[in-house]
Amino acid sequence: MNKSIRNRVLTGTALALAVSTVLTACGGEDSASDAPDAKAEGTASATPAAAVRNPLVATFDGGLYILDGESLELTRTIELPGFNRVNPAGDDAHVVVSTDTGFRVLDAAEQALTDIEYKGAKPGHVVRHAGKTVLFTDGTGEVNVFDPSDLSGGEKPEGRTYTSAEAHHGVAIELANGELLSTLGTEEKRTGALVLDKNNKEIARNEQCPGVHGEAAARNEAVAVGCEDGVLIYKDGGFTKIDAPDDYGRIGNQAGSDASPILLGDYKTDPEAELERPTRVSLIDTEKKKLRLVDLGTSYSFRSLARGPQGEALVLGTDGAIHVIDQDSGEIEKRIPAVGEWQEPLDWQQARPTLFVRDHTAYVSDPSEKALHAIDLETGKKVASVTLPESTNELSGVVAGH
Repeated sequence: MNKSIRNRVLTGTALALAVSTVLTACGGEDSASDAPDAKAEGTASATPAAAVRNPLVATFDGGLYILDGESLELTRTIELPGFNRVNPAGDDAHVVVSTDTGFRVLDAAEQALTDIEYKGAKPGHVVRHAGKTVLFTDGTGEVNVFDPSDLSGGEKPEGRTYTSAEAHHGVAIELANGELLSTLGTEEKRTGALVLDKNNKEIARNEQCPGVHGEAAARNEAVAVGCEDGVLIYKDGGFTKIDAPDDYGRIGNQAGSDASPILLGDYKTDPEAELERPTRVSLIDTEKKKLRLVDLGTSYSFRSLARGPQGEALVLGTDGAIHVIDQDSGEIEKRIPAVGEWQEPLDWQQARPTLFVRDHTAYVSDPSEKALHAIDLETGKKVASVTLPESTNELSGVVAGH
């Protein structure tokens, strides 16, 4: 975040007039029917605009908002029906959009969807690590690996592919040495992970991770996947299981940092809950092979976990604050006010406040207010805010480098 933006706070009221000049058609299916090409192809209905620096991308019911990452000015609205998800592609221009038909690549800097698509039912996790981006398509079990720098040419990158033995809700990550870790499971049951060499030959396997879900990488390339009874770590060619302190202690979402050997994870203990709203998070030490629980005193959601520039653990609580946790001591160092109090909805696809962190800036959405805020993690001050035409759901942006 440069110095000028620290001194400029854009309120929703002030920005509303500017927003009206840049919006394209962004209504629901009724209004979109007047522009069938835009609806079918998911393209913006206005002419191409100037490139956006450090763009953010937020989803709403019926499309995508592209915003300037510094001012939060809404620069483009793209119609795209269905429930869409967004993740960084791994360079300074692109974002991967999970759509009804597969993964599509959005050139967020140029504010347009590209022709690059990885088709397949139920596109799932997008993982960036060691200069590679990995896509896992749940409906087919297909894994696609590519170098995000190859996206700049506008053509689908040549890359590695692997297909799981059976389709399942999974995840995969490629390590710096070319090894590929991918989850094991079926539509009914997920059991663990395997590791393949550069030629997709299996070299390691562990099936002691029931309900395997999510991944994160820590310093020195220790990779974790979550289990219903702890976490499974792969490092230096072997697996290590770290058990949860409870018989059922599910860690399904994790956030890692190259600056720390410690991973941040969620933590749930009620297998019968329709929706458990936990108040504790897990800190997993991949070097000491230990797990510590931290009680926040407030609940959070799966879109609440992130890491700061020094590896600090960040959790957006339902009390409306970003809880900054020292990853080594487990102490809550401070609470940064971000949004009002909220409650996680029962349906995981429903909107809720979301945390996205890039460098020293935390971006937090507030769907109830149709708002988005940029917060300086060092000072705890809001440096920019905007009110958008519609409530947003997912929030992401470009993140160059891994």
